[in-house]
Amino acid sequence: MPFSLIDILALIVFISAWYGYTVFARRKAKTTNCIARSLHQHRIHWMYEVITREIRVGEAALLANLERNIAFFASSTLLILAGIFTLFAKVETLEIVIASLPFAAEVQHLAIQLKLSLLAFIFVISFFQFTWSMRQYGFLNVMIGAAPIDLPGKNKNLMAYAKQMAIVQDQAAHSYNYGLRSYYFALAAMCWFFHPVLLIFMSLWVVYTLYTREFKSKAVKAITTAQQLLHQERNLKSE
Repeated sequence: MPFSLIDILALIVFISAWYGYTVFARRKAKTTNCIARSLHQHRIHWMYEVITREIRVGEAALLANLERNIAFFASSTLLILAGIFTLFAKVETLEIVIASLPFAAEVQHLAIQLKLSLLAFIFVISFFQFTWSMRQYGFLNVMIGAAPIDLPGKNKNLMAYAKQMAIVQDQAAHSYNYGLRSYYFALAAMCWFFHPVLLIFMSLWVVYTLYTREFKSKAVKAITTAQQLLHQERNLKSE
């Protein structure tokens, strides 16, 4: 058997931490101020402003910048995958390197191959998330190009159209976030090569890091406050 009981336990903790945090963050974002919830409101305000502008060069530049960031990670993911597949031909060397490290657990040939397969699977998921995010930003570009101009910004149909554009942008951002989250958990999975206890510790640490950054960071407070100010300003204009 390539894995011990502690290895199996570590893998269960890893999968539970990743899936559990994803479900927790999605549900908590519906009722609690966080990066995802506040930025969604910002995107709605942004798309409301878009339909009131005749010239949308600024929006094109901003979206292009977002797409460049995603394209960088998508191409980097392919390079990482190429490196992982190369390691399959160097399993014996990798086994010797790991065995030479202090406190490293004893490893088997098949165990290393399975751990490499896990890493490859994680980055494949990440690649699919990044490319889907890029496609959705492409859809958003088409929707912005097709959006009519409503200078008063009070046409109900166009306001609803702007909100749908914000939803598409929000989904694109979620896919980007899921891709980045895969990178975080891939770093935790790498620790499994050294010791299963380290995988457990790093999985929990990644969850803690993601939670504090998405729900408790100074950036969240600033974005939330800014969103509230925008909402108040928009209410004053509508009056």
